[in-house]
Amino acid sequence: DNNEVEEFDLKDYALTHFDGSPAVYVGTYHKYNCGSLRGVWLDLTTFADYDEFLAVCRHIHRDEISPEFMAQDFTDFPSEFYTEGFMSEREFDVIQEFAKLDDDDKEAFEVYAAAFGSSRDDVSIFDNFREAYCGKWSSEEEYAEQLVEDCCMLEGAPEFLKSYFNYAAFARDLFIDDYYFDSGFVFRRL
Repeated sequence: DNNEVEEFDLKDYALTHFDGSPAVYVGTYHKYNCGSLRGVWLDLTTFADYDEFLAVCRHIHRDEISPEFMAQDFTDFPSEFYTEGFMSEREFDVIQEFAKLDDDDKEAFEVYAAAFGSSRDDVSIFDNFREAYCGKWSSEEEYAEQLVEDCCMLEGAPEFLKSYFNYAAFARDLFIDDYYFDSGFVFRRL
C-alpha cells in the first residue's frame, strides 16, 4: 500500500489557485497540537474516489505513523458539508456530486441544504433537491402566477372573472406549507 501511495504526484491533487473547485486544507491533529499548520489544499474534484483521497492524505502526512486527519479549512462547497473532524466517504461523495452542478444549481443547492439539509453525509439529498427545486423567481407571487398559468387553473373561467383572481393571496397560501422561498429560489416541501 505504501508503494502505491509513493506513486502519487501531489501536483495532480493540490489546489494551486482558487478556481471554484471544492477543496479542503488537510492537516493532522498531531501537527496542529504541536503548533504546526502544515498541510495541503486538496482539490476534491481530482480524486476518482474516497480511497484515492485518503491515500493522498496519508502520503502528505507520511511522517506520522497513524495520522489523524484534520480538515483545517474548506472552500467552494456548502458549510453544511464541512467538518473539521474530517469527512466520511458519504460526505466526500456529496461534495463530489455538488461539484458537478452548474453554478446556478450550486447556489440553489446551497440554499436548499441550509434550509432542508438532512445529515451532511446523505447523498440522497441531491435527489430530494432535484425533486423539490422549482427554479428561481423574483417573488413568491411571480411563482404563483406562473403556476396558475402552467396548471391552467383559470382555463375556462370567463375573462372578466380572471382579473379578480388574487395572486398575492394564492402565493401566501402556497408558501405557508407547500413551498419554500429564499433568495429567489423556490422549493416544494417534500
